[in-house]
Amino acid sequence: MIDLYKGATLALRILPAEAAHQATIKALQSGWGPKAPKDQPEDAIVLAGLQLPNRIGLAAGFDKNAQVPDAMLAAGFGFVECGTVTPRPQAGNPKPRLFRLPEDHAVINRMGFNNDGLTPFVNRLRARWARPGIVGANIGANKDSEDRIKDYVEGMRRVWLHAAYVTINISSPNTPGLRALQTKAALEELLGEVMAMAAIQTRAHGKRPVFLKIAPDLDEAEVRAISETVIAHKIDALIVSNTTIERPDILGSSARGEAGGLSGKPLFQKSTRLLAEFKGALGGAMPLIGVGGVASAQDAQAKFEAGADAIQLYTALIYEGPGLVQRIKDGLRTG
Repeated sequence: MIDLYKGATLALRILPAEAAHQATIKALQSGWGPKAPKDQPEDAIVLAGLQLPNRIGLAAGFDKNAQVPDAMLAAGFGFVECGTVTPRPQAGNPKPRLFRLPEDHAVINRMGFNNDGLTPFVNRLRARWARPGIVGANIGANKDSEDRIKDYVEGMRRVWLHAAYVTINISSPNTPGLRALQTKAALEELLGEVMAMAAIQTRAHGKRPVFLKIAPDLDEAEVRAISETVIAHKIDALIVSNTTIERPDILGSSARGEAGGLSGKPLFQKSTRLLAEFKGALGGAMPLIGVGGVASAQDAQAKFEAGADAIQLYTALIYEGPGLVQRIKDGLRTG
């Protein structure tokens, strides 16, 4: 069966990148997707109070509209992060906006938070709430918003009851000015208001862990400032990291000059170094989720050794197919 999915992965690569992704979502909605073996008890961990059957998560961006979280859980992921979702629907940036870099096992995207908005997103999460599995919501701000902090507060309020956890995404390079929210003063203001809403929701509906997703393009001073701020505001975990705006000299694909965020193998070393820096700066104050370039059990192990308590992946599925999740789990058990 895995060979069949490998063949489908190769066939999808004939299509333009975004069309291939849309076809994948439709296939998963139709029930066409891998079914992984049950996780072993020794694979399970507790992360920020969440009981995860394994440490491998699906990164945000794959299932922007919460259409197929259960299919991806069935494929073997220990947790699935849907989004990024914004309060109002938005079309995102003009097409083409998603580019494969096959020679580099990488992708460049400038999607621009294209999504259907909070209403259908929340309705889908509500419809699956009684089902097993950890499904989180990744929230963002509309590009044309007059008050981006208000957008995050609204996202927090509306997804809270129906998500296992909430991730604040301030790290996309494709919404102009969004990464400015990572500066100390802006982050203090954002987290102050968002965590105030989290406190209200906790009193009304119970605790949900709140995560923050940051960019890889940070210097040492920014790492220290972010670490101090997330500790002060009692963030439950940090996701390190999103895509990079840098273009390493090693890139060989013809699309390497496209604007947007770079993900996949070329991001691995940079994101793993940053993970280790945050591990040192935070001093064990909160769990870390390592993201960026994971394509094998060896990559996953390197993230864990750098300080990750769990990992997420997405880009590698484009090149390795859905069987990658089980191969990583098997490799971690035997490695």
